[in-house]
Amino acid sequence: MKNAFIRAFRTPDLRAKILFTLGLLAIYRLGVFVPTPGFDYTNVTACATAALSGGAGVLGMVNMFSGGALLQLSVFSLGVMPYITASIIIQLLRVVIPRFEALHKEGQSGTAKLTQYTRYLTIGLAVLQSTTIITLVRSGQFFPNCDPAALVPDQSILTLLLMVLTMTVGTVLIMWMGELITERGVGNGMSLLIFTSIAASFPSALGQIFQLQGWITFALVILVALVVMIGVIFVEQSQRRVPVQYAKRMVGRRMYGGTSTYIPIKVNQAGVIPVIFATSILTVPQLISQFGDPSAGWVQWINNHLVQGQSFSWFYTLIYLALIVFFAFFYTSITFNAEEIADNMKKYGGFIPGVRAGKPTERYLQYVINRIQTPGALYLGIIALIPMLALVFLGTSQNFPLGGASILIIIGVGLDTVKQIDAKLQQHHYEGILR
Repeated sequence: MKNAFIRAFRTPDLRAKILFTLGLLAIYRLGVFVPTPGFDYTNVTACATAALSGGAGVLGMVNMFSGGALLQLSVFSLGVMPYITASIIIQLLRVVIPRFEALHKEGQSGTAKLTQYTRYLTIGLAVLQSTTIITLVRSGQFFPNCDPAALVPDQSILTLLLMVLTMTVGTVLIMWMGELITERGVGNGMSLLIFTSIAASFPSALGQIFQLQGWITFALVILVALVVMIGVIFVEQSQRRVPVQYAKRMVGRRMYGGTSTYIPIKVNQAGVIPVIFATSILTVPQLISQFGDPSAGWVQWINNHLVQGQSFSWFYTLIYLALIVFFAFFYTSITFNAEEIADNMKKYGGFIPGVRAGKPTERYLQYVINRIQTPGALYLGIIALIPMLALVFLGTSQNFPLGGASILIIIGVGLDTVKQIDAKLQQHHYEGILR
């Protein structure tokens, strides 16, 4: 593998792509530490340190995806979350709005139109989220133990509008850099930006575990992380291959078809999306409880059962697991359209051996995906529960870095990027990275 990377840097066009990607990632990390005009940077830094020591609560996952920029209230505070949310919304709207589904089937032109809608929605979500964050900071709910007046000394309308504009432009700049990486660099741009944000938080999190728990716990965490990574890589690479044969057919004077291929069905077909959905749903009760009286019974019940705190809760864990399993099946049913696949196979003369074309093929594919998705959803739930299990057995904080969405994204993006570099090496008749 080392020699393959050396050969990659010796290839002029591939070296240019890799250096271009690394340069944009460095600019992205630099923007994380540029403060938004209007905030007192010294007080924000002190409050962010206190919030991280307390687990960051509902803002923990968003802060992870932004590489720590959210709690620092930098120009890149929103990170890639508005774009991810907009992409998911547009994808889900294909089921509801026939126009979106028609655009999806039009090919490249329709995909370009959907991408344009995603950009517009990203800007709208960025304005909404930046306004919400600034409002929470001014009201004292973003950093509960800090003085809001010290965080935002000048609260004039022009200053607030400048802050919203800065955060929104930062999101647009991130979206632009991600698309540039996808077009001119190596790998998927948005995925690599998330990869960089999550990987940047690992050293500090592991260092905190070493300082608070000692070297024995630290070594145990590293060992568990290696075992989990090997298991995740094995499962992420696993797939069920449904064989497909195409009958021979004459088109003019040429013979087409007569080939054999397969439909790859991954064990974890939904990826990390169910974990994000489940986490987002469980943050809603906590947000609602912040508007109630802390001494009220329903607020205390939510804080004890529906909030992931410093103590382990069986109720929260079971609800979290159930939501992940549900969204795994729900999202897979949207992204893997058995009816569309069966119709395309019938249209081009393809069939599964032993299964009739049309409705029987659709039922067979649905049966296979349901059987594969059952262990896949349970696997996804177990990976997401690793931080909670670490809280029980290792006594570490709830911001355990090597579990849940973080490790799934790190491994998934890493494998995808390595495969793309390998494919580009193969184009130059070199031996690839993967052997």
